[in-house]
Amino acid sequence: MDAVTEDRLLDGRIRLKQPARGYRAGLDAALLAAACDAGPGQRVLDAGCGPGAALLAAAARRPGARFTGLEREAGALALARENIALNGMADRVEAVHGDVAQRFAVTGLQPFDAAIANPPFFDDPSALRGPAPEKAAAWLADEGLMAWIEFLLKAVREGGTITVVHRADRLADLLTHLAAKAGSFQVRGVHPFADAPAKRVLVRAVKTGKAPLKLLPPLVLHDRGGAKHRPDVEAILRGEADLSWG
Repeated sequence: MDAVTEDRLLDGRIRLKQPARGYRAGLDAALLAAACDAGPGQRVLDAGCGPGAALLAAAARRPGARFTGLEREAGALALARENIALNGMADRVEAVHGDVAQRFAVTGLQPFDAAIANPPFFDDPSALRGPAPEKAAAWLADEGLMAWIEFLLKAVREGGTITVVHRADRLADLLTHLAAKAGSFQVRGVHPFADAPAKRVLVRAVKTGKAPLKLLPPLVLHDRGGAKHRPDVEAILRGEADLSWG
């Protein structure tokens, strides 16, 4: 069995076992969890949950909601289930096997009130220097970004929300694919510095939503010459603040 480390999220509130090598939970998962705004009694899907970083952090932030993680890789799914038990969340969090490349109906799940996802950032292996084999599944979307968006659109009920974190240069693709059945877009850029272009975007859409697009104030991660993260970002990472869609 590959080596596993146990790490802490949300200022130690969440214990996460994850592979020592390969793709490991980082800022994207933390921001996705902070952007989940599910209310009490709502059901949330985390598509491609991996070992459960965003899944468990979102569940800790939203104790009144129920969460399902969907994962195709057997090793990651086993870790997600172990992490759910490790954090005592089995009463309202589960992880099931499923593949975004297949139709949502194949999962046998009922449509959710909300779905969150951090889809692989690249469709084309030639677009980057090949990642290590243990990272390939997390970085390369065999089925393409459009397949992820189509799956998420099927996974939520009418009026349900879809929240995605992705590369900023894929924003046009995200909006184009989502616009087939969703609207009421809200977009927040994530900038490394205030004077630098966004590297990530957080996009929230409502299935069948009709409200105008909102471009929200950006999230700036660092001050030049300052600490690792700005104080407002540190508060998000510690679980003391959410990423509001208001």
